[in-house]
Amino acid sequence: MTTWLALFILALAAMMLVSSDTGMIAGIDATTFGYVAFFLALLVYVSGGLVTRYAGGASAMVRDAVTWLALGLGLVTMYAYKDELVPIAARVVGELMPGTAMTVEESANGLTEVRIRRRLDGHFTATVDVNGNPISMIVDTGASSIVLRPEDARKAGIDPDTLTYRIPVLTANGRTVAARVRLKEVAIGPLDRTGVDALVAKPGALTQSLLGMSFLSRLRSYEFSGDFLTLRG
Repeated sequence: MTTWLALFILALAAMMLVSSDTGMIAGIDATTFGYVAFFLALLVYVSGGLVTRYAGGASAMVRDAVTWLALGLGLVTMYAYKDELVPIAARVVGELMPGTAMTVEESANGLTEVRIRRRLDGHFTATVDVNGNPISMIVDTGASSIVLRPEDARKAGIDPDTLTYRIPVLTANGRTVAARVRLKEVAIGPLDRTGVDALVAKPGALTQSLLGMSFLSRLRSYEFSGDFLTLRG
């Protein structure tokens, strides 16, 4: 039991260190926090089983002490190389979960490049944050604008029942009409744009929302290459 509690403390501390952007956690600097978390986990582990586990077993005590020291150093090292590890973690997630933006490079002048892997159905489907809410969209360069399903519009804080549908659009299901709206913020990974024009389709017109040119044209560039879509901001 104490072993699992100690491991939980280390895992929680690692997540807090990686997610910290200010360098301060719980009122102390991140490096000190890492050492405190490590020694707290070690104290919990040792106090829970020192007497029974290591009675007459000095070699086992030394072995486990070295293991815990390595875990503690790994925790501090993880924080020290946080900036290098975050893009790698994003790329791994993107490989395992197609549609998730993988940060490839972020240059000193702020230009960022992300990649999206093609899904098994052949589409490039991106998880897009619209007004702070994640929405799955098919990347469609043939669409002049972002087109949202009514269900996704509600997620973005738009009430489709109050809209006026009079903009003619052509979808895979045929011709329909849509309502014009403006989205406060649209983001794919670190690439974000504000004040993006969009349309909300009538119910039943779309099976999935479309990420069109009203967002893509505001990027520095985009490129389809094999199984990847590369966006540059």
